[in-house]
Amino acid sequence: MVKRRPHILISHSHRKGSRSAVGHRQPTAIARRGPQPSSSGGRSLQQLTALLRDLFATWDENEILRLAMDHVATAGPYIAEAGYLLDAGGDLVPSAGNRQDHALMVQPRVRDLAGQDGSVAVPGRHGGQALGLRGLDGLHGYLVVTSRSPPTGTERFLLATLVRHTAAALSVAFAQRRRREEAGELHDLREERAALQRQLVTVVGELAYRESVHGLTADVAASGGDDVAVTRALHALTGLPALVEDRFGRLRSWAGPQRPDPYPEPDPVRQTALLNKAAREAGPTRIEGRLIALVRAHGEILGMLALVDPLGEADEHAVLALEQAVMSLAPELAHLRNQAEVELRLHRELADDLLAGTDETSAYARSEAVGHDLRRSHYIVVVRWSDRDADDSFAQVVGRAASAVGMRSLLTRGVEHVVLLADERPHAGALYEAIAQDTGAPSGSIGVSARCDSPDDFPQHYQEAQRALEVLRHSRKQYGMTFFDQLGLYRILGPGNNLRELEAFVHEWLGKLIDYDAGNNSAMTETLARYFDCGGNYDETAASLSIHRSTLRYRLQRIREISGNDLANVEDRLNLQVATRVWKIVLGGSG
Repeated sequence: MVKRRPHILISHSHRKGSRSAVGHRQPTAIARRGPQPSSSGGRSLQQLTALLRDLFATWDENEILRLAMDHVATAGPYIAEAGYLLDAGGDLVPSAGNRQDHALMVQPRVRDLAGQDGSVAVPGRHGGQALGLRGLDGLHGYLVVTSRSPPTGTERFLLATLVRHTAAALSVAFAQRRRREEAGELHDLREERAALQRQLVTVVGELAYRESVHGLTADVAASGGDDVAVTRALHALTGLPALVEDRFGRLRSWAGPQRPDPYPEPDPVRQTALLNKAAREAGPTRIEGRLIALVRAHGEILGMLALVDPLGEADEHAVLALEQAVMSLAPELAHLRNQAEVELRLHRELADDLLAGTDETSAYARSEAVGHDLRRSHYIVVVRWSDRDADDSFAQVVGRAASAVGMRSLLTRGVEHVVLLADERPHAGALYEAIAQDTGAPSGSIGVSARCDSPDDFPQHYQEAQRALEVLRHSRKQYGMTFFDQLGLYRILGPGNNLRELEAFVHEWLGKLIDYDAGNNSAMTETLARYFDCGGNYDETAASLSIHRSTLRYRLQRIREISGNDLANVEDRLNLQVATRVWKIVLGGSG
């Protein structure tokens, strides 16, 4: 148990000339004691409230007692005569501001109270009381007060409130001091432990450890030279869990205890910030309880090697081992990176040729060379995300997501989208959810073609996937996945149809509305299209257009008048609905 240290008493000195005779104070000396009671009860309560706040703003016991003594007068006609704090040995230590005669007259009486409240005779004063300052863990001291006149019930209550809060503030201060003392002892124990560790390292021998670290390269080479061998050797040298992550924050290998299961999915923004921070350091750096070293090749970051060290136990020897392990791992990751790039390039070249049209015999031979079974039925999958460019980075995201959901595919990318040639029909939502989780943005669209049984059919099915994507992007839903064979009527509105005939059809049924909109800067055509999209529901249509229901009724009436078509007529309604879809999807909503 930590012993309580003696309290350092406050200084509560009096100015010269504050006494007219021995044992007596002049009125001016009383005035210097602190704030005097206000004639207004509300003002006294405000002053007392401010004091109570100040009591808990400091962790110094002597300052708390000084504040209480200086502000006793705010509670009523009281005078603070003396203050005492209980030291670690159980003795009452008087405040330096107590009068000299109190040491002889008051202090013995207070000590005799043995922790209880009681009356105290103070020379030249009336109504002397010794009020114990008690907290949850016992007595902390005493406050001795006198009264110039009989206090009211409210004033007695205010004084009792001040005493209780002073005792509570002292309890907090004592607890904080004990915590500081215990923290100091804990720090001393940690320093002693660190010294013993340094002595142990000295006994083992600096040279022997360094030779073991430099032997890491040979051990890794003998074990196969991969990341698993590196983490095992590093863990054996340091005794700390060792791990390798790729540049995206995904775990490649772990050696040692405490491996998270499952391993947390990386946050792209957080991972980028972590790599940037580590890259600014010349060597291993400590980040979030790990000692991290980047694995680089020709200035490019290939991954990260780290020791899990939340207690900061890794010393200069562990740093040396980590640096040597990075040197051993860099060639292996560089080789894997080059190999992956070659495979990716071959996959993309094959996928590009298949989508453009290529010789079937050559396609089968090339697919076997890259390890892809092209003789299975395939589906063309086109992926586009609203806030991501179709660059290599996004292509890698799509590739990871496809692998995560078990899709075997060839991957390439177009100008605005990424393309997968999958050897089985994708699950309706798994791929979309995996990409959304990786990017952190559920704002993408995926179109899937009908089944493709021959490489010769890939170009046509590629157009089907693009048509499915465009129909989805121009629909009310916009985001998610759609299949070409589920498009219904919109399958006939795809590429290859006679655009001139479609334009003529749109002009026949919507021409008057389009011209009206162009001349009046209105949105009658869009209103009609949205009306059909919402299935003729007035409330839903009005909400989607952000207009009032009555405004929608007016617009639909004007549409009838301008176009000359009756929305209640089945044939007119069908032709108008098809025309709005052609106008919006095929013609892009243009005039």
